[in-house]
Amino acid sequence: MTALQREDIQAAADRFASDARGFIRTTPLWKLPGAALGISCAEVWLKLEHLQVAGSFKARGMYNRLLSNPIPASGVIVASGGNAGIATAAAARALGAPCEVFVPTVSSSAKQEKLRELGAQVVVTGAVYAEALEACLARQQQTGALLTHAYDQAEVVAGAGTIAMEIEAQGGEPPDSVLVSVGGGGLVAGIAAWFEDRSAVIALEPELAPTLHRARELGQPVDVTVSGIAADSLGARRVGAIAWDVAQRHVRDALLLSDPAIRAAQLTLWREFKLAVEPAAALGLAALQRGAYVPKGDEIVALVLCGANLDPATLA
Repeated sequence: MTALQREDIQAAADRFASDARGFIRTTPLWKLPGAALGISCAEVWLKLEHLQVAGSFKARGMYNRLLSNPIPASGVIVASGGNAGIATAAAARALGAPCEVFVPTVSSSAKQEKLRELGAQVVVTGAVYAEALEACLARQQQTGALLTHAYDQAEVVAGAGTIAMEIEAQGGEPPDSVLVSVGGGGLVAGIAAWFEDRSAVIALEPELAPTLHRARELGQPVDVTVSGIAADSLGARRVGAIAWDVAQRHVRDALLLSDPAIRAAQLTLWREFKLAVEPAAALGLAALQRGAYVPKGDEIVALVLCGANLDPATLA
């Protein structure tokens, strides 16, 4: 496997910049004093990636994948807990291609409804992402559609890495640390590949979906049982090969958060800052609130609010 390079991320950014459709958005970076969030550090930067097209960072990787490859008449196909599917469906619609999405039963009804609104053919199968992926791969062999993987393709990870490029450009410098939610690891891999060791990249996972954490314990990716509040976004059973490669070189630590801590942070972001994000986007704040990650007093910490595909009623 060829290691992901910063040049791959730059190439993805160049594709987005030259795309006449303007599909990918440059999302805001909100700089707050640490005290505004009750954190003893200089600043907390919130990268508002939940405002991205299709409601999550996944749009970057999926669009880069589609722009980088010829799309057959059978269109594109993907397995997803929801966000990667929504992003693929939106990207396919922008390019005029049909899209088929396989989702597990754990995928939220809000995400399934959004997929159908985008014109995707939705197949609900399997209890978890890995089972939906197995069915998706079998279907792809039949149709020859272009496969987009939720987190383990070079173009997908490079697209996610453009978030780190934007953080650095908008901040004027790399932050001291970046806290990143992990499912299959595409997002943390892209961000870590860009920053390399210029920022401390910290991976965050739910206690009930510890894919990277468990891999680091055992020295290799392994299957884990996944469940919990963020399983529809962070429910990959095994960390991706690209993420594992990058994480061994450029991810400082992999920390675990409880579901109650994630939920409390999600509600804080809504009640205090009116940021409506899904649980997967709240792990960064949860790590700071619960002391899983303790920054230095003069530290600049960046949090990536990675998605907002949720039922707003759950924030009541």
